Amino acid sequence: PGSPYQPAIEALESHPEKKFYNVSKLGGAKYDTLPYSIRVLFESSVRNCDGFLVKETDAMNILDWKTKQNHVEVPFCPARVVLQDFTGIPAMVDFAAMREAVRNAGGDPVKVNPACPTDLTVDHSLQIDFSKCAIQNAPNPGGGEAQKPLARLSPLKAQPRKPPPCRGHSGCRGSCGAGESGRASGPFSAQIENTPILCPFHLQPVPEPETVLKNQEMEFGRNRERLQFFKWSSKVFENVSIIPPETGMAHQVNLEYLSRVVFDVKGFLHPDSVVGTDSHTTMVNGLGILGWGVGGIETEAVMLGMPVPLTLPEVVGCELTGTVSPFATSIDIVLSITKHLRQADVAGKFVEFFGSGVSQLSVADRTTIANMCPEYGAILSFFPVDNVTLKHLKHAGFDKARLEVMEAYLKAVKLFRDDESSSREPEYSQVVQVSLSSIIPYVSGPKRSQDRVAVNNMKSDFQACLNEKSGVKGFQIAAEKQNDIVPVQYEGNEYKLSHGCVVIAAVISCTNNCNPSVMLAAGLLAKKAVEAGLVVKPYIRTSLSPGSGMVTHYLSSSGVLPYLSKLGFEVVGYGCSTCVGNTAPLPEAIRNAIKQGDIVACGVLSGTKNFEGRLCDCVRANYLASPPLVVAYAIAGTVRIDFNTEPLGTGFNGKSIYLRDIWPTRQELHAVEEECVISSMFKELKEKMEKGNKRWNLLEAPESTLFPWDLKSTYIRCPSFFDKLAKEAAAPQAVEHAHVLLYLGDSVTTDHISPAGSIARSSAAAKYLTSKGLTPREFNSYGARRGNDAVMTRGTFANIKLLNKFIGKPAPKTIHFPSGQTLDVFEAAELYQKEGIPVIILAGKKYGLGSSRDWAAKGPFLLGVKAVLAESYEKVHRSQLIGIGIAPLQFRPGENPSTLGLTGREQFSILFPPELSPRMTLDVKTSTGKAFSVIALFENSMEITLYKNGGSLNFVARRFL
Repeated sequence: PGSPYQPAIEALESHPEKKFYNVSKLGGAKYDTLPYSIRVLFESSVRNCDGFLVKETDAMNILDWKTKQNHVEVPFCPARVVLQDFTGIPAMVDFAAMREAVRNAGGDPVKVNPACPTDLTVDHSLQIDFSKCAIQNAPNPGGGEAQKPLARLSPLKAQPRKPPPCRGHSGCRGSCGAGESGRASGPFSAQIENTPILCPFHLQPVPEPETVLKNQEMEFGRNRERLQFFKWSSKVFENVSIIPPETGMAHQVNLEYLSRVVFDVKGFLHPDSVVGTDSHTTMVNGLGILGWGVGGIETEAVMLGMPVPLTLPEVVGCELTGTVSPFATSIDIVLSITKHLRQADVAGKFVEFFGSGVSQLSVADRTTIANMCPEYGAILSFFPVDNVTLKHLKHAGFDKARLEVMEAYLKAVKLFRDDESSSREPEYSQVVQVSLSSIIPYVSGPKRSQDRVAVNNMKSDFQACLNEKSGVKGFQIAAEKQNDIVPVQYEGNEYKLSHGCVVIAAVISCTNNCNPSVMLAAGLLAKKAVEAGLVVKPYIRTSLSPGSGMVTHYLSSSGVLPYLSKLGFEVVGYGCSTCVGNTAPLPEAIRNAIKQGDIVACGVLSGTKNFEGRLCDCVRANYLASPPLVVAYAIAGTVRIDFNTEPLGTGFNGKSIYLRDIWPTRQELHAVEEECVISSMFKELKEKMEKGNKRWNLLEAPESTLFPWDLKSTYIRCPSFFDKLAKEAAAPQAVEHAHVLLYLGDSVTTDHISPAGSIARSSAAAKYLTSKGLTPREFNSYGARRGNDAVMTRGTFANIKLLNKFIGKPAPKTIHFPSGQTLDVFEAAELYQKEGIPVIILAGKKYGLGSSRDWAAKGPFLLGVKAVLAESYEKVHRSQLIGIGIAPLQFRPGENPSTLGLTGREQFSILFPPELSPRMTLDVKTSTGKAFSVIALFENSMEITLYKNGGSLNFVARRFL
């Protein structure tokens, strides 16, 4: 109502009952030259134009994208929001706290609701307590008492018959208690006896695997308070729906179930679009849905009807040509494109794909590529809807009538890409060309995902890493130590560990392994390996954590799951596990041997992230690889192998087996895909999500308007962000005589700032939980406790790999300068706050790299940090600092603490004038008499408004007063 563009509303010619804004006619010739992704922004601005949050000038600026890119800020109103529980719980806790604050200030708490559809998927709380088929009698990662074996859990589904005792298999040796459930079905029938088929979404009423059930039971037990809070949220807040545990990951469920592609709201059509609190939200761009990850702070503003402020971005056109090599997987394509786009400097830009090669990529390939865009710095990577997309949606359960309306609408507004059409390609800011024919298999590591290594060069590259000085790739192992062998006794046998030995091999629940061809390749390789007589050494921590039950479905129905299980890759559960640091510890004997010999042990996983220290503190080299290569390296037991000239191992009759002997052909993969990747997968998944599960359905939760906070809870606490909420915001205050809390270097990640993994026994968070009567085995992870500000504040800068220049070695420590004590970061910050002394952080380049994580801003805020002085920032983290009320300040070009002669031991004073302006210069003075200037990285008037209000939370709350 009131939009000046209402005359542009038309009826869809083939379906006159459907209405839409015909932005194609409205934009004319300029519209036809816009990239598809910018056309979506233009439609959103036209539809949401109200003269206040979205103005006519905003729409015209988008239409003039060619000349206005990088020069103007525009508002974007996403159609929906997706949350996952790690970052979703603080968002919902903030909403609950905001209700209480609004009530206390005289407002109506019932009005505090999300203004757009908000879906929260409980998916990041899974930890691998049990792997393979044996109960791991090990403590929670980070320390703890030995766990007592759990009684065997009753399956959720009825068993058709009681299986006989297990006859033993790799990783089990008869200890699991599982039995034979018949031979595997599918086109490649198993000729081995195996444990029960495991899929919780399987069409047959077979029992779920013991491993999955145990991890599910542990998840519900340790996370009951959080789950009850989520259920309360779904009952009380309007527009909120909760996808219960064991359904799938946020980004995968978003792709398979929540995506609309085209919204139909009471007969009015518009494009689907989304922002989410998970950096992997970008994968929906592979379906032609504009979306990207933002912080929980910004997401809450969107949930309350505010637009996302966006500097109109450059759009890099990525032209794909040629034909994919039969040996290259989707991971290889992803990493190759990542390299090209990194070299093209696409940070802070949109990427849009076009060219003849696009139609050769399946939707699974496209979403895998789109998923990786946070790693090369782009805001998003967009694949416009085409015939390949429509075919996928048909298999995904979209009915014919809906697809007809979708296709007609997208063609009417020129958002449908057609290779056969005579229309010219859009105009782009720049074009990057990638030949698919040139792509060869790569892995990535050993410390950063951007460091790619051709598989053919892996052995020599690892040798070079041993020789190099400690740094982004090197380990600095003395030449005489590089061939050391450490014997170790494990389960009655002797094994030999050496540099490059594989101790973790995880086909994990990241979006990359949800590509059917990649996962099936791993399964078929496992099948051929087992048939050839190859095995995986039992001390290697193997796991298979699919993104959703759909993945297990096609692995099971294709007949390859028993072979993966035979090699130790058994389904451990659904959700983010190894990738976010939730892996169980290695066997003690193996850990001791690694430390004793100072061995550079390796983890190989099929995810998208391998930041140092993320998997395990004794695993120094971490490589990202495709799922089939994860299985191959697990079989080989080392990364110091040349697959072309050296065998993986010895098979039956002493025959040497090479990788080429068991690598599946593309023809085999296509045959299995055609038979197994079918529409019933999506149908069964949707039914599973809509029905929930037994534990979730029986879970009780309150229904009161305000959440009844339990003061004894160590999971859910009312945070202190609204303690000073008043109707009017105070003027910005100067930062006077601040001490430096931390002096950091380059590439500090959000993992360094706010860990998501296990809680170490010696940490400040552990001391707090112990004071509350918890034992180490009850600590759970930081991610699970994000609803408790006391834990998360103590966990801020608690990463064991944090390198503070005051300390000189990796440790979560700092110096409290007034006393000269070396303390945990939290303890030092607490002392500064008691003394009334503000603190700041000094940092180098690319501060805040990695996954979007709102506690990486909230934590420092609650530690008393007033400003960060860095050489440069990761874009999302910079906005999160502003969103919580911390000033992101940047040294002038060519300047840094070293060039300015700063030691970090000085006290700093920063003057903020009453009126701020974008990128204004501020003066800084130190206690030693030095003075210099910094740039305040406020990019627009909205960010200045948020900072003046003490962050977006208080700004939004004031709207209800």
